Amino acid sequence: MLSFLKEEGVSPGLLEELKRFRENNPPELPERVPVPQFRYYGREVWEQAVAALLCGKNLLLTGGKATGKNVLVENLAAVFGRPAWNVSFHVNLDASGLIGADTFTDGQVRFRPGPVYQCARYGGFGILDEINMAKNEALAVLHAALDFRRVLDIPGYERVPVSPAARFIATMNYGYAGTRELNEALASRFVVIQMPAISPENLDRLLEYRCPALKKKYRQQFGQLFFDLQKKCEGGEISTKALDLRGLLDALELMAAGVLSGPALDMGITNKTADSYEQGLIRDVMATRVSPKLTRAELFAP
Repeated sequence: MLSFLKEEGVSPGLLEELKRFRENNPPELPERVPVPQFRYYGREVWEQAVAALLCGKNLLLTGGKATGKNVLVENLAAVFGRPAWNVSFHVNLDASGLIGADTFTDGQVRFRPGPVYQCARYGGFGILDEINMAKNEALAVLHAALDFRRVLDIPGYERVPVSPAARFIATMNYGYAGTRELNEALASRFVVIQMPAISPENLDRLLEYRCPALKKKYRQQFGQLFFDLQKKCEGGEISTKALDLRGLLDALELMAAGVLSGPALDMGITNKTADSYEQGLIRDVMATRVSPKLTRAELFAP
């Protein structure tokens, strides 16, 4: 991953600081250090995120669908060499789901640590996914861990200092069902990166990385298909359900396994919406770029 950042053109000074951080903070739980399946492309965002984390800040990634928030989070944990704990927020998540709770084991009441507790103890990266879906009262337990105090007070147990190597990275989308504005006190404890939409050049690099055998002319066509769908979404002609980069990559994997291009794109993208009229619009966009009857032999080099 460090060589990848060098290829991306990340500042040599930041790379040296990153190497120093890794040398000074070897992971206690190396099996929890992520091994990313995808790479995030974008030098400016990389430099902002790495600089913020090296400064000891907690990071909030905001932006629309298909901007690579979760990909970047996993990549950051990997390049810093930190164990990662994921918390997927929902309206019923309470404080015990974050820091832990009592459990009855071997005839005794014991404390069962939660992901935030373990992150604080082992110097991990706490990944707080869709943080604006949780209730503010549940998130209040994070305040002392996220600000200058860097401690967790466990009621009835102990006061846990947050490891100097620990960081918290949150992601959020605006406008999703069940989301709300972040509490001002919580938002002030993060530095924020507004994630940009993926560029045509970086999408082409991603497709080449994930599907190296895909012929160049088809790789370019699938990239253009994604941006055609994006324009339709921005114009309000179709819903954002069709703007699914994961779905496009899934469809390409299905094509590599032998599924025809049309059914594969339906499985990965079109069928994400239940509206038959919208499905027809999506298929029309697809037909202008890619024939629905392309086979694996036509799409991929031997």
